[in-house]
Amino acid sequence: MENKKIWFVIEKCNYGGTTNSYRIEKTADTVEQATTFKVHLDALNDTKNKSYFLASDIDTVLNKVVYHHNKAVDEKPLVLKNGVDEEIPF
Repeated sequence: MENKKIWFVIEKCNYGGTTNSYRIEKTADTVEQATTFKVHLDALNDTKNKSYFLASDIDTVLNKVVYHHNKAVDEKPLVLKNGVDEEIPF
């Protein structure tokens, strides 16, 4: 069975605080389709507190969220990738 990649257009919201919220806005079968969705969502976006980015699978999204969470925490990170205290390069 072929391992088919799913592309996500993720919405990132920040309402003035230090915490961001993320949600999957659209899914696509190809990167071209996901890019088209993102371009249209950016064009329709009338607020400065929302932005959109593409991710190829849930691991990509999770790694990005973990990285930004750990970066925001001054003390020992509360979320660790695979139980190991390591920085996730982006």
